[in-house]
Amino acid sequence: MEQIWLGGTFSQIFVTFAGQFCTMALYNRINGKELKERLRNSLQTRTTISFYKYHQLADPGALRDELYLRFDQLQVWGRIYVAHEGINAQISVPTERYQDFKAQLYSIPFLNGVRLNLAVDDNGKSFFKLKILVRKKIVADGLNDRTFDVTNCGVHVNAKEFNALADDPNTLIVDMRNHYESEVGHFKNAICPDVDTFREELTYVQDLLGNQKDKNLLMYCTGGIRCEKASAWFKHIGFKNVFQLNGGIIKYAQEVKAENLENKFIGKNFVFDERLGERISDDIISECHQCGKPCDTHTNCKNDGCHLLFIQCGSCAEQYHGCCSQECADILALPVEKQKELRKGINKGRQVFKKGRAKDLKVKLGKSVTA
Repeated sequence: MEQIWLGGTFSQIFVTFAGQFCTMALYNRINGKELKERLRNSLQTRTTISFYKYHQLADPGALRDELYLRFDQLQVWGRIYVAHEGINAQISVPTERYQDFKAQLYSIPFLNGVRLNLAVDDNGKSFFKLKILVRKKIVADGLNDRTFDVTNCGVHVNAKEFNALADDPNTLIVDMRNHYESEVGHFKNAICPDVDTFREELTYVQDLLGNQKDKNLLMYCTGGIRCEKASAWFKHIGFKNVFQLNGGIIKYAQEVKAENLENKFIGKNFVFDERLGERISDDIISECHQCGKPCDTHTNCKNDGCHLLFIQCGSCAEQYHGCCSQECADILALPVEKQKELRKGINKGRQVFKKGRAKDLKVKLGKSVTA
């Protein structure tokens, strides 16, 4: 097979195979529910990986298509964002093809040697299709990158160094994730802002800690990408001693286990895939949003017209048939065609249990956590 054309704005490429022209789609064409069912029933061993790289790209669209061609052939599934500022990826790879994937990835010059974060608590059921999107930014932060040096980031620290800084009374530990992430798990004594987006987080932390710029600002997130940009921003606005956890919570969990260090993270690490969480410690620090019992299991409402992300225990899942409310459970019981009719033309946007959302849920989200 020979590639004839590869472009960044089209959904397919032209190739020649056995002397004949044909096309290859650069996107998934199979129904998502069918793919999820295949994943649930699959016995294939898969490895979940995340990686990112800030790098100036002249043509993100062309890279997007190139990556789809390379990864689709290896049965790589997941979600990848490509932008002029770089790449952000959360994927899963057939375990027996991990080295092939790594070779393909590292053959791209700017990605050669990029750190690969392997999942901590991995059942291989993280992703069911490959989705690669061109975005304005690989993480929505609301910052104007032209106004500061985005490469002048904070000092990267490993797990041992993180623990030492955390024990320093002059250190402020800040969780750079959203409230629904820190709600189920966070570092001891961390400031966990009650925010819905990373963009809000930056403003919140700046306002909250703006008069403590001489202290150690120790930040962490899931895999490190949010802290890369945040640390550069906080240095730009005058924070003197900025540190970030190298590889995020994922790398930290692996290092404390390998080096027999104290684990200062309590609860679950929220992840943006089908698993919705990795257990880092046995602590359950959150509650079911419907009955208030100790629980840290995130789920999406089974009503396709809702899909609210919230925490639900097993008893409430049974009572409400996996839905966030009796209203949604009643809709789920209707014939499929009737459900489609009810949600036709309605775009409810991103549904995450948060301030002022989901009034039917009995347990409301708490204020920012410092534990």
